[in-house]
Amino acid sequence: MIVAVDHVQLAAPPGAEGELRAYYVGVLGMTEVPKPPALAARGGCWFRAGTAQLHLGVETGFRAARKAHPGLRVTGIEAYAARLEAGGVRVTWDDGLPGHRRFYALDPVGNRLEFLEPLRMSGPGG
Repeated sequence: MIVAVDHVQLAAPPGAEGELRAYYVGVLGMTEVPKPPALAARGGCWFRAGTAQLHLGVETGFRAARKAHPGLRVTGIEAYAARLEAGGVRVTWDDGLPGHRRFYALDPVGNRLEFLEPLRMSGPGG
């Protein structure tokens, strides 16, 4: 029985680790997770925020994921979008998911990321 998603893996070109660290740690505010030594030799890097983990693995012949993407839940989405824009990241808002505020952005190697926050519903008890 599946109980949770452990991580999502995205690909990256060889030698992109510095750019990835600057983006995922410096701009997104994630924490780098040390890779086990046997896997560290392959290159790439791992990041986490809360229970979300993203692994960036080196792929020869890399092509960015332009449609496939992780959906990352955030709080304070307007402020978070402003944080990304202040870091030089282009944010593209999308209102196509009912009950959510969301936007898309590309990481430094062109992978698509979705950031979303459920809208608060007012009503009885809430």
